[in-house]
Amino acid sequence: MNNSWNKVIYKLWSPIYDKFFNSGPFLNASRQIFQETYFNSKQKILFVGVGTGADLELINHTELDITAIDFSADMLRKARAKFKTSTIKFLEMDAQDMSFDNNQFDFVIGSLILSVVPNADKCFQEMARVLKHDGEIILFDKFSSKENNLSLPKKLIRPLIKVLGTDIGLNFEELYKKHTKELNVKEDRPVMFNGMYRKIVVNKYSG
Repeated sequence: MNNSWNKVIYKLWSPIYDKFFNSGPFLNASRQIFQETYFNSKQKILFVGVGTGADLELINHTELDITAIDFSADMLRKARAKFKTSTIKFLEMDAQDMSFDNNQFDFVIGSLILSVVPNADKCFQEMARVLKHDGEIILFDKFSSKENNLSLPKKLIRPLIKVLGTDIGLNFEELYKKHTKELNVKEDRPVMFNGMYRKIVVNKYSG
C-alpha cells in the first residue's frame, strides 16, 4: 500500500462505500460504539480517515466542534455533500503526517483507518501527538490476534489483500508498545466477526 495507490482504491470505492460500511454489521457496530461515547460542545473532536462521513451520521454533530480529515478527495466530496449546512471542518490531509499542532483534540477517532494506511505506526503516532493530555483515542478496526499468530491461509493472502487496500495482519499490540510511556489502554473488546474487529479506547497521560 502507498498513498498514490490508496487514492486510486478509494476513488473506486467512493460511490459504493456506504453500501458496504454504512450498513449491516458495520453500521450496527459503529452505532454501538458511538452510543457509548459522550461528547460535549466544549470538546474538540478529530475524525481521522472520515471517508464518506458515515460515522458523523451517528452522532449529534450539530452541537459539536468537529474536524474531519481524509486523504481521498473523492471520499471527502461524498462526506461534504451529506453535511452541507453543518459546521464540520472537512480537510484533505494525510493521517500519517497531520498539519495540526501537538495536543489539539480531546477525542481522536479512527474507524477502519489504521488497517488501510500505508504506515499504521506513523498514523497512530500522529493520533497520539495531536491528542490532548487526558484525551482519548477511539479505534474501531480489524487487528490480528494479540499473539499475532496468523493462520497459514491468511499469511498467504495477506500481500494480495494489501494490494486491494487493507491489511488483515495488523497487530495493535505492536503499535501500542512504542507508546506505553504516554498512552494507556482504557478499553479493548471484540465487536464484530469473532473478535477480528475490536473497539479500543486509549487515553493520554496528563502532564
